[in-house]
Order: sequence, then structure tokens, then C-alpha cells
Amino acid sequence: MAMVSLSSEGKTNPLVAGYAGAVVTVLIWATWVLATRHTAATPLGTIDIGLIRYGVPALLLAPVWLRTGLLPNSVPARLVVVMVAGAGALFFQVTAAALHTTPAAPGGILLGGSMPLATALIGMALFGERPDRMRLAGLAAIVAGVVILLAASLQKSGMTMTGFLLLPLGAVLWAGFTHAFRRSGLSALEGAALIAVWSFLIHLVLAALFGTHLGEASLPDLALQVTSQGILSGLIATFAYGTAIRTLGGSQAAAFTAITPVLATLGGAVFLGESFGAAEITAALVVGAGVALSTGVLSPKR
Repeated sequence: MAMVSLSSEGKTNPLVAGYAGAVVTVLIWATWVLATRHTAATPLGTIDIGLIRYGVPALLLAPVWLRTGLLPNSVPARLVVVMVAGAGALFFQVTAAALHTTPAAPGGILLGGSMPLATALIGMALFGERPDRMRLAGLAAIVAGVVILLAASLQKSGMTMTGFLLLPLGAVLWAGFTHAFRRSGLSALEGAALIAVWSFLIHLVLAALFGTHLGEASLPDLALQVTSQGILSGLIATFAYGTAIRTLGGSQAAAFTAITPVLATLGGAVFLGESFGAAEITAALVVGAGVALSTGVLSPKR
């Protein structure tokens, strides 16, 4: 069962577990970008998807958040707020709204490319992190990839202003979560549980205020979202990313998120029939190369 395997955190080599968690995260996030983009062609709105994304893990992880409480005594409330906003309800509403109007390829590049950059900048500005030359070169490559995308998008209508405004904001929110979780002292499972239950409660309030369209969606569409949003993204990816943060560090774990654009670009073309050209391919490859450097794998050993 999933709960059994998830509860085994810490029994494997920490470094291996960290890299495995990072790889699992980006694989799932690529499907999340595609699944969220797909909902633009369904009756489902962002509130509906949010109910699914956080309701499923909130239910499955109920034993965890019932044990820790909604506000664990050992964790400052401000960290919980930043975590829930950065990886929960606010992050989801911002990014889902952007992806509803943005093709998967450029959307994935801008979001995935901005995440490690925002995480590194916050780490340097607020926590005194000092990346070495290899990591700085990787961040520069990520910026170059995003610039290529920006230049290309100005010449065609694929990328929207909504995407340009909201996706970097989503990246900043995620960076805040990355640093807050690392300093919370929570396990990956506890962090995933708290984010899920608080975000589900927030989406219940949003549904009460603005309504829901869940009843209008087809069973195949609902099944796709339950699988991709609830089980994969909401539960497994959140736990996997928390494991990566715990073992690799915040900035190194976040660097892996920039692999998402490469997968989202290919997936958008294969599964959604979205066109992409040399600029999108180049941007994805440059960003992907930046990840290899930003993770510190090629950095000199100290």
C-alpha cells in the first residue's frame, strides 16, 4: 500500500533518496502541467481541480495531520502559512489560472525555469547561501532559456501576458515553500499532509462562495484529474519533493524542477497537439543543461 511505502522515509541511503525524490517530482510535474492544461477543454475550473488535488491526499493522509494537528506546536505558524501558500492553495490557483490560458510547452518552461532561480535568489538574499561557480553557471543557463522563450513568444501568440505575470509569481511562492519546509523540522509526509488538509479546507470555502462544476465533468476527465492531480501531484510529488529538500538542500532540490520544461514541451506536442518550434526546443534544452549544473553534481567536492 502507498501509506506503507511512504512511511519508510529515511531507511534508504539519504542521497539516493533525495535524487530519486527529485526525479519522481519532475516526472509527475510534467504530467501535472499537461493535465492542468487539458482542463481548459473541460467544464472543470481551477476550484474544482483544487478540490481534487488536495482533497484526495487530505483524506489519505488524515492519520498524519490528525496526529500532528493543524498547527503543530513545534512549527512556527508563519512557516505553516508560507508552506500552505507556497505549495498549496494560493500556488495552485495562481499556476492553474496561468496554465488554463498558456500552452504547456512555454508554460512549463517559464514555471519550471523560474522555480530554481527564485529559490536560489531567496537563499542568497535571506539565508546567506553562496553557490559555487558551477551552480551560478547553471542558474545563468536557466535564465538564458527563459529569455529565449520570452523572445520567441513576442513574435507569436502562443504565450499569454497572464502566463508571464502569474507563472513567475507561482515560482516565487514555491521557492518560499522550499525554504520554509526545510526550516520547519517536519518530515516529508507531515509537510504533505498539512499542505493538503489546509488547502482542501481553503478550496471548500472557495467552492461555497463561487460554486463548483464537478458534476458537469465526464467520468474520464474526473478520473484523469484524480490520478494526476490528487494521487500523483498532491500526494506523491509533494512527499517526493519534501524528501529531496531534506536530503539535498532547498536550492539543489529546486534546481531539478527545471527539467519539467523539457518533458512538458514534448508532452504538449505528443498528447495535446500543441505546436512548438526551434525556440521552444532550444529553451528547454538550455534550461535542462542549467539544471545539471545547478544541482551541484559537477561542482568541486569539498
